Amino acid sequence: MTSEAAPVVVKRVAGECGELVLRRVGEHFEIIANGVFLMDTRNGESERLLVEAAARRMPAGGALLVGGLGVGFSLRTALDHPRVGEVVVVERERSVIAWNRGPLAARHGDALADPRARCVPADLVGWLSGTSERFGAICVDIDNGPEWTVTDGNAVLYGESGVDLLANALVPGGVLAVWSAGRSPAFVERLAARFASVTTLEVPVPRGEPDLIFLGERG
Repeated sequence: MTSEAAPVVVKRVAGECGELVLRRVGEHFEIIANGVFLMDTRNGESERLLVEAAARRMPAGGALLVGGLGVGFSLRTALDHPRVGEVVVVERERSVIAWNRGPLAARHGDALADPRARCVPADLVGWLSGTSERFGAICVDIDNGPEWTVTDGNAVLYGESGVDLLANALVPGGVLAVWSAGRSPAFVERLAARFASVTTLEVPVPRGEPDLIFLGERG
């Protein structure tokens, strides 16, 4: 049985949320924030399902907002979906954007070069608070879930004011999709108080509890 190759650090930078590390393990890449694993290029199933679940429910031809660029799988999936028009990605870490234009580009077909993609280097909460743009779908994948944020400041996004902010950025009939590595009954209750329909999808993982996708649909 062959063991996986030892991780090799490709880049180590001081980011907005602390130390960010891009490392390579064999043919795959991983992004680590402050020593906590965030994501990698091994599969991407849950990121793809996050976008697909929102896209198939959103008004056809609308714009889709992705909160968090990650390794580019969500953006690629949005661009490939027939119901999606423009895709806006809000990513506060400029290094993550640079990595997606560089060593990660081959993993998603250089999605940032697509003319329908617009990448905004900003904090999602701050940007949403100042924009007048409205979206057919918003996909949030900037943390490990409402109960496990990368930085303490992200917690506001999952509170009542954050849910209101997200809902108000949707067109009528729009959809909010939030990825999570764990359950959050309190967050589901907040969604239910603001959206006409709320659904929780389970994404099986090789070990442990499934990943979750929380969906809120505006009436």
